[in-house]
Parts: sequence; structure tokens; C-alpha cells
Amino acid sequence: MTATQTHRVTVGQALLAVMPDGLPFRLTAYDGTSAGPADAEIRLHLASERGLSYLLTAPGDLGMARAYVSGELIVEGSHPGDPYDVMRALMGRMRLQVSSPAEVLRIIRGLGWEHLKPPPPPPQEHLPRWRRAIEGLRHSRTRDAVAIRRHYDVSNAFYERVLGPSMTYTCAVFPKPDASLEEAQAEKYDLIARKLDLKAGMRLLDVGCGWGGMVRHAAREYGVRAIGVTLSGEQAQWGQDLVVREGLGHLAEVRHSDYRNVGQTGFDAISSIGLTEHVGLRAYPSYFGFLRDRLRPGGRLLNHCITRPSNVTVTVGAFIDRYVFPDGELTGSGRIISAMQDCGLEVRHEENLREHYALTLAKWCQNLVTNWDACVAEVGVGTARVWGLYMAGSRLGFERNEVQLHQVLASRTAADGTSGFALRPDWGS
Repeated sequence: MTATQTHRVTVGQALLAVMPDGLPFRLTAYDGTSAGPADAEIRLHLASERGLSYLLTAPGDLGMARAYVSGELIVEGSHPGDPYDVMRALMGRMRLQVSSPAEVLRIIRGLGWEHLKPPPPPPQEHLPRWRRAIEGLRHSRTRDAVAIRRHYDVSNAFYERVLGPSMTYTCAVFPKPDASLEEAQAEKYDLIARKLDLKAGMRLLDVGCGWGGMVRHAAREYGVRAIGVTLSGEQAQWGQDLVVREGLGHLAEVRHSDYRNVGQTGFDAISSIGLTEHVGLRAYPSYFGFLRDRLRPGGRLLNHCITRPSNVTVTVGAFIDRYVFPDGELTGSGRIISAMQDCGLEVRHEENLREHYALTLAKWCQNLVTNWDACVAEVGVGTARVWGLYMAGSRLGFERNEVQLHQVLASRTAADGTSGFALRPDWGS
């Protein structure tokens, strides 16, 4: 071998070199090599050189996601609609160790420099953050609308199969562990209604209303006049059509609108269910100030959103940002409570429902598996894989207390201190 010749390295050899403590899975590769225990419960197959290039050019969750979504990384024995068991088994066991930069160069040179040219990402992937300036400033109305359309205008038929009849894409509240998804979503809406102390004739504003679940529940069960707004045109059309079909048009309305375009004031109650994640921390003062100004004195606001266990603001990871929630930001419940207090709202109650979100995600994954063929026919196998990966990973995050779900209830307390609250919480469990 001359000085210019390179000793080739197989995929199996490369993996063993960077995981010297051993592999918790069996890997087979397109080049005919393998690594890891032959009797391993978890079996992965790297199907092509393109898959290897994805892994090398985007180390971490983004490269793995690209290879998985494109079908170049195959998890054998696991349904793509719910890879939860495999993800849980691998959690914390994927420790890469490299002795030196020279060792890295040796491995890459042996695999082939050509693998460092990034392949085009799967079509489901959004632009990186630095390239989204073409869509406007972060959390501007234009860019927020693009981000919401990317996530929520996938297909109403797809969402019906994954979310079930309630068409509710937020954390449910399980009155008992074996409750059905529909029972748990109805309980979530009713818990919010009770916390807001809804009564017939009241006016409710639901911002980020999705397909109108809260709006319809408030109108149907409580006789409330409710307005819901969403940036997703497909959600608004579906929700308003159902309002009409259920005979609730005299009480309820689902609008395709930015919440900032709502001009009405004097609402008795406002619900914000799963919208704060999209707002961005810098916008919290204006966001909660805007909602406060829409309430009458004594009116209530319920904010329901995903949070972090600490109050450090974190932009979501590369996979979530590129494939699921572009521009998403998460922080702790303390930052949210502070922002609400700083704009003049009186916080009266908060609770963490993270275990309920883990149960909710398990039900959604179950629906995706059950309806897999129809979902793939509707949106394509790549998008269906994205959803299975995202929901199973999120379930793990809630179970492991890496993410939480907080409901915070506040009042626009009157100038004389009247809040309208009983001495003790009066909304039950």
C-alpha cells in the first residue's frame, strides 16, 4: 500500500471504534458488515451510503432523523408508527467515545471523504433557523403563519385518524388510567371550563383554538358564546363546518385569524391551550398583556402549555425545529407565571399534568399504528414516520420529566381586589 492509499473502514468497524464499551443493538449495513450482539433485541439496518452520509454530516438527532425518515435507517421489529420501545431501550446507552481527533480523521478517511457531502434532506424538513429570514423576523405574523401552516395544515384526514373523533391536539386529562382518549379529552375541556367558571351567557375567547374543540364544548355544555381563532386555514374550515353541523352557530365561531387581530374586549374568560409554545419568550409581555386587555375586570385566563422543568429558555432541538415545530421555544412554568404577573394578572392556581401528556401521546401513537396504511396513503410514508418518531420521543420526554405540561389560571382582578374566586378551588378534581 502506498502512502497515498487509504485503508478502507467498514461501517461495522467504524461503529465499534466509536462505541468501545459495546453496542446495545445489532447493526447490519449495506456493505455487508455488522456489529453488536447477534442475539440483541434491538436490530438496526443502515440501508445505503446516503444513510451513512446523513449520519456523518449531521451528528446527533438530526442525522438520525434524516436517515430514519427517508427509510435509510430501518428499525427491525418496531412499527414506524410507534418506535417507543426501541427509543426507551436505547435511551442513555448510546455513548460515543473517540480517543483523538486523529482517530476521527482515520475513520472518516476510511469510510470515504465523499460521505461528508450532505445529501439533500428529506422533503419533510423545514429550512434551518438562519435561512428563515425570508419568511420574516422570528415570531412576526408572517413567519408565525408559515410555521403554523407547516405543522397543522398537513391533512385534516390524517389528523382525524391520529387524534381520534375529538380532533384535539393537546394534552388530555385522564380521570383514570384506563380512560379512553375521548373521555380524557372531554375531561380536559371540562376541567378548563370549570376552572374558568363558565356559565350560560358568558363570552369566551379561545386563542390557538385548533379544530374548535374548546369552543364547541363551551357552547354545547355550558351555553357560552365562544370565539376561537387559529392561524391554520384548514383547522378553521373544519372547525367552523362542525360548529354548523352540530347546530351551534348561534353560539360558537371558529375564525381563521391571528389572535392579535381580535378587536373585541370584555370577555368573561380566555383559554390559551397549546399556543404559548409558538409565541416566543420575548413576546410574553405583549402576549399576556393583549389577553389581559381582552378580559373584563374579574375575568379569568387559563394558559395550558408545554414547559421545561427549569426556567431556562430553550429552543427546541434540531429534529423538532426542522420537522415538527419551527421556531418553537420552551421555558419553565415560573417564567410564564412571572410574565402573567408582570402584566397585571393575578395567578390563582397552577398544576403540572406531564404524566397525562405521556398517556395522551401513547394513545396517539396507537391510533397511528392502527391506521398506518390509511395515514401513509394520505400524507406519505416519510411524514408518517416523522409523526411516529416525534410522538414516541415526546412521550419519553414527559415520562422522564424532560418536559412538562402546566396549566396556569389567572384573573384580571378588579381595582378593588375582587377576584370572583371562592375561598378554596371550586372546580373539583
